[in-house]
Amino acid sequence: MKRYSEYKDSGVKWIGEIPGHWKSVPFRRIAKVQCNLVHPFENLEMLQISPDSIEKDSGKIIKIKTVAEANIDSDNHRFYKGQILYSKIRPLLNKVTIAPEDGLCSADMYPISTEEKTEFIKYYMLSKAFLSSVKNIVADRVKMPKINQDELKETRFVIPPLPEQEAIVTYLDSKVAKIDEYISIAEKKIAALEELKQTIIAEAVTRGIHKDVPMKDSGVKWIGMIPEHWKIEPFGRHFSYGKGLPITKADLTTEGVAVISYGQIHSKRNIGTTMDDSLVRYVNHKYLGTSPQCLLNKNDFVFADTSEDIEGCGNFAFNDRNESIFAGYHTIIVRPKDILQPKYYAYLFQSKKWKSQVQTLVNGVKVFSISRGILKKASLLIPTYAEQQEIVSYLDSKVASINQLCQAERSQIEKLKEYKQRLISDVVTGKVKVMND
Repeated sequence: MKRYSEYKDSGVKWIGEIPGHWKSVPFRRIAKVQCNLVHPFENLEMLQISPDSIEKDSGKIIKIKTVAEANIDSDNHRFYKGQILYSKIRPLLNKVTIAPEDGLCSADMYPISTEEKTEFIKYYMLSKAFLSSVKNIVADRVKMPKINQDELKETRFVIPPLPEQEAIVTYLDSKVAKIDEYISIAEKKIAALEELKQTIIAEAVTRGIHKDVPMKDSGVKWIGMIPEHWKIEPFGRHFSYGKGLPITKADLTTEGVAVISYGQIHSKRNIGTTMDDSLVRYVNHKYLGTSPQCLLNKNDFVFADTSEDIEGCGNFAFNDRNESIFAGYHTIIVRPKDILQPKYYAYLFQSKKWKSQVQTLVNGVKVFSISRGILKKASLLIPTYAEQQEIVSYLDSKVASINQLCQAERSQIEKLKEYKQRLISDVVTGKVKVMND
């Protein structure tokens, strides 16, 4: 790719050299944060954007809600179409977008106006160069990193002349759209594979793997027809309950005793049949003495007791490890009493049919709550022990193959995202020339 004929030192270590005619200036020279707090009740039909509305590293708005739908009851910033919206909390997630219309944003965001090309500034804020500046600012802020206005004002931006900004935006719009299209194709493949996995699991745990057995009406709406010799029994007959640690995210440490909390239970990395290392966080060893009842046994289940959406109600993790792991905040420990093949239940609890029992009983507006009482009302579908063994072996094989295909697609997505961010950084800092002479 083409480079510029002359470069100079930008004065910023992680940016390096920039084209000789470009400027390296603090944010305050090219943009302004325009805070304008207003009461939400006067703007109920307007668009509302929070940090959770924006996909990290992409600039895409992924959740569209009005102020009324978001149930906002505290003052928000008024923003206007075309302004940049930037999340000041957890800034390493790089949540920045351009407002598609007038609306309100949470006080955790900055509405930004600029006389430069807005789309160029957005791309610059999505670049590794800007992210490196932010990392340098918040490096020591572990619990809840935040970038304040004064710090943002002094963050250096690399600014080319306006015609080059426009050429860069045109170039990146085209390239990023193609990369995003490839990412979308891979995501659709994953969604189709996950749907296939759900279908295979649901069929096995509600009808078995032998197609020639006599069937009967279960008498339970969510189940339908089941093998004639299978039983339906109350959840509470086979499980006891416990509580997770009375902690918050602030109590997590970088090392200590392993803990799994509701955030990790809802993670896409949680496949439901094994305790993946990526799900584990840590707490102080003192809890071994003060809260031993919150430790998980091998083959325990740990359910999230809250969810931000109805689909997450009934999400759980399965502990298949022989080591000290705590159930963390917002969790319910579900411990088998007399179950010989707990992994069968790990598959059963994953099925949409089983989770539908929980989802019909929860209540909430912004957050849905799951209680022990709700779990106790659920029913269990119980094949013979021999069939449970067969179902687990069958599903282990089928699910492993599908997970492998999904992982290959996810790896491809990560490579595409890394390439996109590298391309954006190279172009907005002038390492690559896209404008014709």
